[in-house]
Amino acid sequence: MVDDQRFMRQALDLACQAARVGEVPVGAVLVQDGRVLAAAANQPIATHDPSAHAEIIALREAGQLLANYRLTGTTLYVTLEPCMMCAGAIIHARVERLLFAAADPKTGAAGSVCNLFSSAAANHRVRVDGGLLASESAELLRSFFRLRR
Repeated sequence: MVDDQRFMRQALDLACQAARVGEVPVGAVLVQDGRVLAAAANQPIATHDPSAHAEIIALREAGQLLANYRLTGTTLYVTLEPCMMCAGAIIHARVERLLFAAADPKTGAAGSVCNLFSSAAANHRVRVDGGLLASESAELLRSFFRLRR
């Protein structure tokens, strides 16, 4: 879908911005009815906050904008498969759809390490799709970590 590509590219731009300031390059864009509600890049290092992942920041901003923690009817575009913390927040926010780019074989909670989204204990079902612009996102991450080593 054209919109999926456009919003994921926006998330990739945010991931690039994060990399430029030394943050792990992850970007997230939350959309409702074709409108961007919130967009964020990883910020745990700059904010000294382990929860300042791109997904969490975008969910917080959208919650404030809508004056509601329930973000029904939204799609979250993320450049990397969410971790357990982010997956839990996505479920509790009642996000309708998650679209991520690259899988995360070390901490991914949408199927790589575990799948919180398919857990019978989850109070909400999120439609999850992965792989859109995966190679671009994966290369950005590889390049970032190659420079760090």
